[in-house]
Amino acid sequence: MERKNDVMKTIDKIPTNKIQRASKLMTTGVKVGGNYLKYYGKKLVNSEHTKDELNESNAEDIYDSLKNLKGSALKVAQMLSMEKNIMPKAYVEKFSLAQFQVPPLSAPLVRKTFKKYFGDTPESLYDTFNAESVAAASIGQVHKAKKDGKDLAIKIQYPGIAESISSDLAMVKPVAMKMFNIKGKDSDKYFQEVEGKLLEETNYILELKQSEEISLACKNIPNLRFPKYYQELSNERIITMDWMEGQQLSVFVKQNKSIENSQKVGQTLWDFYMFQMHQLKRVHADPHPGNFLVDEDANLIAIDFGCVKTVPDEFYVPYFELAKPENINNPEVFLEKMYALEILKEEDSPEETKFFSELFYEMLSLFTKPFHGETFDFGDEEFFGKIAELSNKYSKDPEIRKMNGNRGSKHFLYINRTFFGLYNLMNDLGAKVEINNYKQYI
Repeated sequence: MERKNDVMKTIDKIPTNKIQRASKLMTTGVKVGGNYLKYYGKKLVNSEHTKDELNESNAEDIYDSLKNLKGSALKVAQMLSMEKNIMPKAYVEKFSLAQFQVPPLSAPLVRKTFKKYFGDTPESLYDTFNAESVAAASIGQVHKAKKDGKDLAIKIQYPGIAESISSDLAMVKPVAMKMFNIKGKDSDKYFQEVEGKLLEETNYILELKQSEEISLACKNIPNLRFPKYYQELSNERIITMDWMEGQQLSVFVKQNKSIENSQKVGQTLWDFYMFQMHQLKRVHADPHPGNFLVDEDANLIAIDFGCVKTVPDEFYVPYFELAKPENINNPEVFLEKMYALEILKEEDSPEETKFFSELFYEMLSLFTKPFHGETFDFGDEEFFGKIAELSNKYSKDPEIRKMNGNRGSKHFLYINRTFFGLYNLMNDLGAKVEINNYKQYI
């Protein structure tokens, strides 16, 4: 979570019931409709008029609505902001604010939450407690406190978030289906996967358990730090952990002048993810810059384990077998893995089989390139340029609109999100890494 410098207006109440939240989105829908009317009016006068202004207005209005709803509606915006290659630039820029610039809860609402879950005030539980939050994100905000001489970070979940997830997803489902060309048939497995993960993120007892387990398992990876968690001062809606000093990762990227430090942070981040993926088969599936800090010695600090994805063998094995060029380039093996990963289906027409085989061959040949050698340079702009080109090519392909976009196992959702997010962070750092370096820590 990003630490705030600017004073931001606080929220005294979050709409929590279905009607309140739906009416908030409906008002936004009316605004978006008005933006389209303006766009078509200008287009009539000037046929060269582009959609840039429309996208900016829509992104602004949608973001303003979601940031006050918080919760899963905002989390979906946050997830979409990581998909840099499939969204219009205006949406990516605006929705990426979902990770940082969110109005915090007021002091009375924070106190009320403590009274409800601890039966006591924060001032009684800690030696000192700062009632003004230092960070705010989609489902919780962070306050600074002290106890027994230790600086602590207290994460407090917004009221009503867990209860609103199902109805929020029902509201954003039509938008997501249109955006990703998902047809009605079989689409539920994807939305159930998202709903399940979002519900897990509201369970702070589970987050604390995941944080402790992964911190312990990864303790041998050098230059990687984790906060200590305090069970006696945590419950299902509040987590107490050590306060960690450091720059948020995107701030480090902008201000750092040392190539050596970029390399160090990049290799640590890569080792952390590869160790989780291949050794633990459980992975921190929310790799956006707000979840990582960098300290003054260029150590990486992981501070949020709300979203952890378990990778089952039936997905892990074919997924990583396709990271090997000899398998991608063997038509028989390639086809077998396409069915194992549910990308191809028995009921597909010959046209669909041909189209999606070619599409995924092209995509996988490119996306798995970092695994084809001993080292990979994530500062290679040509690699990322090709990803953008490929994404652009298929987003404009008229054929894809005619076919069912429900492709792949439900596990792709969070595993692809993890790799997209990781690749983007590695690109920001411009790091050249040793791909299999993590093996020495097993």
